[in-house]
Amino acid sequence: MSSWNWLTILPNSAEMGRMTRREFLAVTLAAGELFFGGCGQRSDKRSSLSRAKVVVAGGGFGGLNVARTLRRLAPELAVILIERNSLYISCPGSNQVLAGIRPAENLTHDFAARTREQGINVLIGEITGVDARLRQVKFGDGALIPYDRLVMAPGIEFRWDSIEGYDEPASQTIPHAWKAGAQTALLSRQLRAMPDGGRVVITVPDNPYRCPPGPYERASLIAHFLKRHNPRAKLLILDAKTRFSKQPAFMQAWRALYPGMIEWVSSEHEGKIDHIDSNSRVVHTEFNAYQADVLNVIPPQQAGKLAQLAGLTDATGWCPVDPLSFESTLLPGIHVIGDACTASPMPKSAFSAQSQAKICAAAIVALLENDEPAPPRLINHCYSFLDPDHAISVTGVYGYQDSSRSLEVLSSGETPPDGDWLKEAGYARDWYRLLMEQTFG
Repeated sequence: MSSWNWLTILPNSAEMGRMTRREFLAVTLAAGELFFGGCGQRSDKRSSLSRAKVVVAGGGFGGLNVARTLRRLAPELAVILIERNSLYISCPGSNQVLAGIRPAENLTHDFAARTREQGINVLIGEITGVDARLRQVKFGDGALIPYDRLVMAPGIEFRWDSIEGYDEPASQTIPHAWKAGAQTALLSRQLRAMPDGGRVVITVPDNPYRCPPGPYERASLIAHFLKRHNPRAKLLILDAKTRFSKQPAFMQAWRALYPGMIEWVSSEHEGKIDHIDSNSRVVHTEFNAYQADVLNVIPPQQAGKLAQLAGLTDATGWCPVDPLSFESTLLPGIHVIGDACTASPMPKSAFSAQSQAKICAAAIVALLENDEPAPPRLINHCYSFLDPDHAISVTGVYGYQDSSRSLEVLSSGETPPDGDWLKEAGYARDWYRLLMEQTFG
């Protein structure tokens, strides 16, 4: 399929070193336009598409992008999008809400009307069952919706039994804020009510989890808020890992922007979290105990409940897929994209979900036409704000290994400790705006 040749224009690691972030982002976006233009011109085998139906479960960064891409590639294809909520609250940007940089209402997106305008049938409600053998989903009060292909983008769920003393009821007073909305508001109120000179403690799980650099952006932006409103306060990060995403740049930024305010403690120094006393806000590790005035516990995670209900998860709690098409390796005919799937070494991020959605959509069109999907290239490009005027980024380009049916890193790079954080912040704002526009319209 010659229309896939655009993938070769993605830069290799040597080229990335010579490219600015803006140039790289422009290349990836141009590549996407070439991809859609080439595939949109194909006119053979269209009758099979006009008889097919694809159901998409989940209206976030994965689900919305796969539904819209399917319609763009194959306008005659029937696409049904099912989302439990009529309004979608996005996690990207929520750390800026905590710091008072972005208003909370900017996180809420009314996607349904715009999505319907694009010829996608949107159903608001709950999927209560999946029958992979009969290829149908059970919706709401029992309606059965048949499908030829099902795409699941169920996001994440927390492992509530993984930390002694911290469960879902405890999160009503000790917020995780790893799903935006009410939890974001709760943590924001607690930060603003914290006593003068108090301490914020953030606990970070081991990999994998949604948005690997997210906890450290959160620490940076909370420190920015405290620097202005509670300058004697301190922030402690208790990490289940021994290293983290963008670590050199984050550590340098903390020394430069927030000297003496942020302390990062790895598991090799304090050990794993043993238990949490939610009533007194004390975190007990294997070697110590830490009192917090504001405690933010980010629990270990797994694929969302819908993936578990459908039988798409393995012993890891995540959904194994073949990244050639993101079809489940456990249940044929079902594709899983976004945070719920196992697509290592690709991280779990909104940009990854968007990239996976476009590849998955193209693969589904090929499969419905009885063609073999072409080996993909996938991209993750992620920015983290250090304060409103400074940011850092990380980029990865991933290729498909046919022998192992897995992904490999083709190119990668991140902002160095002496990078231009001011310029990166301008790119980050453009990146965020484009991510939201492409997803929610």
